[in-house]
Amino acid sequence: MAETTTVCIAGGGPAGAVLGLLLARSGVDVVVLEKHADFHRDFRGDTVHPATLQILDELGLIDRFHALPHQKVSTIGVVQDGKRIDIADFRRLKVPYPYMAFVPQWDFLDLITAEAKRYPGFRLLMKTEALGVVRENGRVAGLRVRGPEGEREIRSTLVVAADGRHSVIRQDAGFVPTLIGRSLDVIFFRISRRDGDPDEGICVRIGNGKIFGATDRRTYWQMSYETSTGGMDKVRREGLDKFRADLAALVPFLADRVHEVSSVDQLSPLEARIDRLERWHAPGLLFIGDAAHAMSPVAGFGVNLAVQDAVATSNILTTALLRAQDGEPFDDSLLARVRKRRKRAVALSQGLQRATQKFGIDEALDGSGQPPAPKVFEKLGVAQWLMSRVIGLGFRPEHVRTQEKAPEGTVR
Repeated sequence: MAETTTVCIAGGGPAGAVLGLLLARSGVDVVVLEKHADFHRDFRGDTVHPATLQILDELGLIDRFHALPHQKVSTIGVVQDGKRIDIADFRRLKVPYPYMAFVPQWDFLDLITAEAKRYPGFRLLMKTEALGVVRENGRVAGLRVRGPEGEREIRSTLVVAADGRHSVIRQDAGFVPTLIGRSLDVIFFRISRRDGDPDEGICVRIGNGKIFGATDRRTYWQMSYETSTGGMDKVRREGLDKFRADLAALVPFLADRVHEVSSVDQLSPLEARIDRLERWHAPGLLFIGDAAHAMSPVAGFGVNLAVQDAVATSNILTTALLRAQDGEPFDDSLLARVRKRRKRAVALSQGLQRATQKFGIDEALDGSGQPPAPKVFEKLGVAQWLMSRVIGLGFRPEHVRTQEKAPEGTVR
């Protein structure tokens, strides 16, 4: 006999984990599937923006979040011709948390899922991957999954695909995203940090047709090398000596330790593909996060848009899902409201990423000169304020509107 639940979420990343928590805290029975044994993966999005910090506050989790090892960064800068220009300064925003917080994504997800486990309707199935959808009477009625005990079905009123840019559910259900832009590959790696290093927070260095990003992670620098498509193959062809020389030239304070990049295996490439589904739903099925709209790493929108999607989904669907648990038919027409609410924020965010790539990154990579875009932020204070607001809060920040159904005996 198949296992049953009200909502089955494929994907234990930020979108799936946060949605699972929000639904469970309101009394909805929910199963979240995570195909790995834990959340530990390097170079996953680990920027928590001011809008997401506000959501954590609304959930009563902000103190526990701040107890995690983290780092606060208030500015994002670009170094060009040896001069730093801040393109965003979150201290200019009138918000409770005027900074980005950097925290390993596994710590963030452990916090969210530990909170979710307080509610009796929540189940997190690790080492369990979604294989495809179950269809019945013209609608999606659950998932086929594979876990430690083998393959089985989980039947549900609603399936939420939050399984990322390479969504298995999307492929199985026949949904094909529209490619919006793909002109950038990003290669991530680490370099040790020393006490005498500059206090840069987040800084992108441009010059000589190269772009290196450096993010201060207290004990090390999380580095990114932005390159045109196929950049990893070019690094292999040219060799690490050329890569290290380019790094030393553009980030001179790291010149004495570029040898720490001793193997291509230390470089982690990411395809910066920007795409989105024109339709996010079918009867019994909803896509959110990167499964609905893949983002490039530019401005770190991905995680925070995924969290915003989860909050909007919970706000719109919770009441109907609770009624479905009581035996009423679920109103599939509500699924279109999630896309309607989120589509403009997604489109504008992706548009900003494309513009940044075209007028900043692409011009920097072609080697013909220095892109003029950073200088706009030096001359126009309103440009810096607008970028601070867009990166920090997004184009449509969401807030938790659902009520908590606290477990019996819980004392807050």
